[in-house]
Amino acid sequence: METVDVVESTRASFTWRKAAFLVLAGACLLPVVSTGAALAAGIAFSLALGNPWHKETGKISKILLQVSVVGLGFGMNLVEVWSVGRGSILFTAVGIVLTVSCGLLLGRLFGTGTRTSALVSFGTAICGGSAIAAMAPVVKAHNDESAVALATVFTLNAAALFLFPMFGHYAGMSGPEFGVWAGVAVHDTSSVVGAASAYGAGALGIATTVKLTRAVWIAPAVMVAGFVTKGDAKARVPFFIVGFVLAAILAAVLPAPRLWMGVSAVARQSLVLTLFLIGAGLTPAMLKKVGARPLLQGVTLWALVSVGTYLAVTRGWIG
Repeated sequence: METVDVVESTRASFTWRKAAFLVLAGACLLPVVSTGAALAAGIAFSLALGNPWHKETGKISKILLQVSVVGLGFGMNLVEVWSVGRGSILFTAVGIVLTVSCGLLLGRLFGTGTRTSALVSFGTAICGGSAIAAMAPVVKAHNDESAVALATVFTLNAAALFLFPMFGHYAGMSGPEFGVWAGVAVHDTSSVVGAASAYGAGALGIATTVKLTRAVWIAPAVMVAGFVTKGDAKARVPFFIVGFVLAAILAAVLPAPRLWMGVSAVARQSLVLTLFLIGAGLTPAMLKKVGARPLLQGVTLWALVSVGTYLAVTRGWIG
């Protein structure tokens, strides 16, 4: 009888957690819920109660993020997209090389494993989890090494969503300045968009464009790394980057501002739900996997990139 009672109690607890999870996810579709609140709710729920659909939400969040980014393209000004993308090509290339080089040196200094160090460095330099996923087979990383690198970057992404808007307002950065800063210094596209959305509309378009411009470098970076390491150098430009550009072109060619702004608004709200799901993917086991050395490397490299980019933006070296 005791065993039956325990089983029934476990089932009831699981059902209750499912219901609570769905209610919170549904609330994220309301315009009053911010990206930061959604992320915090997802993290708190996962760490306190456990995500009842951990694998499923991980897959859904990736797809929803990509679809949302494409949807944001309909709200972009094509001239702005081209201007920002073209103007940041040289800085992006130089920044990636310097960030990766500095990251690898820090990895040696902190004694981080070679493959984990390379993944953290590339993830910081280009596009967080997407860059790590593309680079992992090239450096022949094991699953646990990829998981540690992803967990490190994921933890810093969560911090960026709160710290960047807070510091930006304190420093009196303009929307465009913050957009460039966040687009370069924050790892994943989701966190860039989340931080820029919290800062204001003037930052969102710039930040998204800068980040997607950097993400295009995943393919050439992987190919170069594959040539150097003689690993698997197959890489493609992520489809959502192409979709973002095509959406901006379509919105420019077929003027229907009310329609496109509506699509863009839906995309921005779907990002709120995406961030809740991303936050719900952070588990105690993942936090344990991060470890001190990769985290020290990741935090130090992130701090250097953030400070360097902030100085470059505020002093007019880039922008």
